[in-house]
Amino acid sequence: MFAGLPELGISNGEDLKETLTNCTEPLKAIDQFQTENGILLPTLQSALPFLDLHGTPRLEFHQSVFDELCDKLMERVATIAEGKDEDRYGKLKELLEKSFPLVKMPSIQPVVMQVLKHLPKVPEKKLKLVMADKELYKVCAVEVKRQIWQENQALFGDEVSPLLKHYIVAKEAALFSSDLSILHNFFSPSPKARRQGEVVLKLTQMIGKNVKLYDMVLQFLRTLFLRTRNVHYCTLRAELLMSLHDLDISEICSVDSCHKVWPNSCVQHVFYVTKMLMVLLSRDLSMILCDPFSSNTLVLSTVRNLQELLSQDALPRDSPDLMLLLRMLSLGQGAWDMIDSQVFKEPRLELEVVTRFLPAMLSVLVDDYTFTVEQKLPSEEKTSLSYPTALPDNFNKYLQENRVACEMGLYYALHIAKQRNKNALQRLLPALVETYNDMASGDIFLHLLTAHLTLLSDEFGNEEFCSAVFDGFLLNSFSSKDNVHRHNLRLLLHLHQKVLPSCVETLVKTLEPSKQSSDQVKELYTKLTEKLEVQKKSPPQPDEAPSLDLHPVKVPERGGGREQQKKETN
Repeated sequence: MFAGLPELGISNGEDLKETLTNCTEPLKAIDQFQTENGILLPTLQSALPFLDLHGTPRLEFHQSVFDELCDKLMERVATIAEGKDEDRYGKLKELLEKSFPLVKMPSIQPVVMQVLKHLPKVPEKKLKLVMADKELYKVCAVEVKRQIWQENQALFGDEVSPLLKHYIVAKEAALFSSDLSILHNFFSPSPKARRQGEVVLKLTQMIGKNVKLYDMVLQFLRTLFLRTRNVHYCTLRAELLMSLHDLDISEICSVDSCHKVWPNSCVQHVFYVTKMLMVLLSRDLSMILCDPFSSNTLVLSTVRNLQELLSQDALPRDSPDLMLLLRMLSLGQGAWDMIDSQVFKEPRLELEVVTRFLPAMLSVLVDDYTFTVEQKLPSEEKTSLSYPTALPDNFNKYLQENRVACEMGLYYALHIAKQRNKNALQRLLPALVETYNDMASGDIFLHLLTAHLTLLSDEFGNEEFCSAVFDGFLLNSFSSKDNVHRHNLRLLLHLHQKVLPSCVETLVKTLEPSKQSSDQVKELYTKLTEKLEVQKKSPPQPDEAPSLDLHPVKVPERGGGREQQKKETN
């Protein structure tokens, strides 16, 4: 507890023990020890007996003085560090040399840590001593840890790794939330709210203004993205940069090329990005564009752009804005390949996507628009036009072979679900059974689709629509994909009261977990069966109101006067 005192020429318990062992008059020896090691203030000696008269222990008095001096010293250290004295850091180093031997003494440790915190460059020897002692490392300030981390990537990785795992777990949990709502889905939180998340703020604090640590975190994110293909690492990459931007950390923002073309969450103002975007092409920019929040905005902007072209009777190839959106979308989708191959070159956007797929998609939009207008016409003006059941030629082929086309096809499905267009949805869903790289089985798309399907909840009472959603699409891969199984159960758990009882019974049997199913699937299935049991025990009230036994009231015949009415009433 008192290690380090002898190094500073201060007596400790061992000295007192030795003194008492060798002395002939213990009381005088104790008195002398107190005088030599007490507060060296001559005027204090005459006042101490008064404390004795009041029953105040000397220890309590000395402790209160010590605490006061510690507080004053820590304030003085901060004042020196924040001052403009050219030799301020020299003074702090001198104080560090005098106090560091006592760093393991609990009462002195806060002062030593305060000095270390305010030194922009702690002597290497002291840093190594702190790093080697787990207890000291644990209590030292983040400013000191940064100096340790920048020379020890493995130790920094140990600190960052749990945060990254926590971030990914939280993102994936959000995709399987039991709350299915188009208003409160994965993309609902604002950019500002996301940048103020626990992990983002913690990483921002750990990095501070240290460019080297920032580069380390980016390298961790690239490596993990490359190893797992998990796009949430791309989200964290973008959120971390914008969090540093919010704090105006120019030391980092000025050296990150992505910040130059992506200022202030530029994805919300996509056309601010000019041709500089492709000139400053980099692996990090592709990661930011691969962020689901970025790609979500890009695809939604693309769909809106197509609707504008439809109203203007224009072709996709004639829209520079649309071409830029498609290039950015393609760049984001190629992030993993780019990092894997280390070839940082803009992926080529296939010409047929623009010349064939987009016109085909426009024709589908025309079908939707025509049918919607037709339904709003007065009955005498309606034609016998029925909604098309087949998609344009090669539409399915592009969904299967081109990832940009596939992404747009998936978002078109969300678009028509939001419009409550059940005809368009029944037409498109079979085409999503086979998609590029099985993108339709991705958690983000299924999370959004299940939320959008809640807008069509009443339609699930129709066997044809229910079959189109479940049998025609959702059930196609649930047995081999645990995540698809979970999304099926989430949707049924939310809509079971709307689904035909015969369909519910079949779906419950179909979705019964196997021994290999995950615990999450089994838990969801149990919740579903419990809800259905409760529903059986509490059957809904009959629609027909019970008959009331009322006496019939005679209606007087025409021509009857008031007297006749009175007689009949009586």
